[in-house]
Amino acid sequence: MNGSSRRSPREIAGVLRERIRAGVLRPGERLPTQAELAEEFGVERGAVRQALRVLQQDGLLSGVTKGSPPRVAEPRYGPDEPQPTMVALAPRLTDAFAAPHVRIDAVCLTAQSLIPALGEPLRLIHEGKLRPERIDARILLPSREINLAFPVSVEAGGAEDDAVHQRWLAMRNAQGQVLRYNLQALRGTHDIEVHVTFRALPFTPPVKLYLLNGDEALFAHYMITRRAEATDRGTLEMYDAVGSESLLFSFEQRAGQRDAAFVEESQKWFDALWETISTDLTLS
Repeated sequence: MNGSSRRSPREIAGVLRERIRAGVLRPGERLPTQAELAEEFGVERGAVRQALRVLQQDGLLSGVTKGSPPRVAEPRYGPDEPQPTMVALAPRLTDAFAAPHVRIDAVCLTAQSLIPALGEPLRLIHEGKLRPERIDARILLPSREINLAFPVSVEAGGAEDDAVHQRWLAMRNAQGQVLRYNLQALRGTHDIEVHVTFRALPFTPPVKLYLLNGDEALFAHYMITRRAEATDRGTLEMYDAVGSESLLFSFEQRAGQRDAAFVEESQKWFDALWETISTDLTLS
C-alpha cells in the first residue's frame, strides 16, 4: 500500500473505536497483534501504538503494552443504564440493519450522531455480512425559519446571533446531505431499496428520539452548556447542546409492558407529527 493511502493514528483509532462500539470487538476480547493491525492499515507499528494509546486514554482498551495485544475494556455502564449517544447508538443500529426491512425514525437537532453510528452497519453491508432488502429513514430536523432555542449566542442580538444560527444551519444541511448520500448509495452498490426523507420541525426539539424498526425507542434530553468554538469569523460564545454526549435511555418492545408502551406511544407521536408537517425539508 503506498504512502498516500495510509491511515493516520487518529483514523486507525476511529475505525477500532467503531468496531468496539458496534460489538464487533467485545469486552474482554483481545485485539489483533500490532503486526496484524499494521498490515491491515498499511502503516508502521508506531502508528498502531499511537492509535492504541488513544483508545486506552478513552477507556476503551486495557493492557496496552509492548507485549501481548490489549483487551477491550469492560464497559463503564451496566446493560440497563443510559449511555452516551456515541456509545449506545451504533450497536443498536447495527442490530436494526439485520432486519429485511430497516425503519429509522429520528427527531434531533442535526444528524451529527447518526452519521458515525451508521458507519458500522454500512461497513457490514459492504462486506456482505448484512443484507437488508429495504431501508426507510424519516428524519425530523428544525426548520431554518424558526428562532432556535439553542444553539444561541451568549450575547443576545447582533451579528453573532446570526453567525451561530448560520453555523447550525450549515451543520444541519451538510450532515443531512451526507446521511442521505451514504444510504442512497446502497441502491447502486447493493440493489437495496432506499428512501430517505427529511421534514422541518417548527420548534427546537428539547429531546432526541430514535425509533428503530418499531421495536426500540432511544430517548435523550439535550443538555445545554455554555461553550466557545473557533470559526472563520472568530470565536463564537454560545449556549449549545453536545448531542453526542446526551445519555440515551433505551426502551424495547421485548423488555416488558412499560417499555413496550413507551415504544408504541413514541411511534404514534412521531407518525402524527410527521403527517402534520407534511412538507419535505430542503437541505440548502
